[in-house]
Amino acid sequence: MFKNSTILVTGGTGSWGHELVSQLLEKHKPKEVRVYSRGEHKQWKMKREFDNHPKLNFIIGDVRDKNVLSFAMRGVDYVFHLAALKHVPICEDNGWEAVLTNIYGTQNIIECAIEREVRKVIDASTDKAVAPYNLYGVTKACGEKLMINANKLSECQTKFVAIRGGNVVGTAGSVIPLFKEQLANKNEITVTDERMTRFLMNTGEAIGLVLKAVKKSLGGEIFVMRMPATKLGTLAEVMIKMFGDKKTKVKKIGVRPGEKMDEVLISRDEVGRAKVFSDDYFVILPQYENKKLEKKYQPCKPLKLGEFSSRNTKILGKRELKKVLEAEEWLMK
Repeated sequence: MFKNSTILVTGGTGSWGHELVSQLLEKHKPKEVRVYSRGEHKQWKMKREFDNHPKLNFIIGDVRDKNVLSFAMRGVDYVFHLAALKHVPICEDNGWEAVLTNIYGTQNIIECAIEREVRKVIDASTDKAVAPYNLYGVTKACGEKLMINANKLSECQTKFVAIRGGNVVGTAGSVIPLFKEQLANKNEITVTDERMTRFLMNTGEAIGLVLKAVKKSLGGEIFVMRMPATKLGTLAEVMIKMFGDKKTKVKKIGVRPGEKMDEVLISRDEVGRAKVFSDDYFVILPQYENKKLEKKYQPCKPLKLGEFSSRNTKILGKRELKKVLEAEEWLMK
């Protein structure tokens, strides 16, 4: 699907973007991959890591800037939209900035993609967009709606798809690298509430599933990764066993503004439109009528769960979680 194609990755220097670019170059033989992001230093660092790969080009720009974004999309076949303000407490404190990037930026992606006649746009969404409790989730829910509804625009040849996932091991600013840093520097970790559950998957698996879903999509679907989860208390115990000692302290700081006890990937209101697509995915059909989608997914079984949450999915125990963490090379260094 991606062979000899030109691909734009917004937020391409982030954890997801880095892995996506790696898999595209290694397995899919694109003509060109353009990395679009705001950070000069991260682009310079990534360029060195990929040894100035001849198919890799870097463009400094913001999804808020429609002119630069349109320039970056010239001749592009596929867009992976990964750029976002994503940290829950930061978005709570900087609400309008989150709106400008996650909502206005997404609309800019849609309009530029249509103008440039891009084949397909893939929006990386999140469990936080489901029944949103925090501002980050609200902005991502709006972005998701804009993406899916863009398929209804008249005479639009561009197709829009959303991929909804949970936490990915080791993404920038997430709890696993934070725990390791705290253990190394102070031999203590800060825990909000050990009863919290969170979806968890490694970056390579997540991006592999994203690429798989893109190939299967028609446009208008929300693909939901079938992810396992773990309890925060279990994660803290495993991290202490791996990187701490008997003197390690656990400091309880309480739930931060905007945080949920459990995350949801398919809500009760969405279950009626959700199908079991494969062992890796559920798919949610749009609220508007689409006969092509209904025909394609008609053979798929309906989802029988009341909702799909980090509480009723497979919960990783200590041994399973330790294996997941040990598979991450960056963590074991």
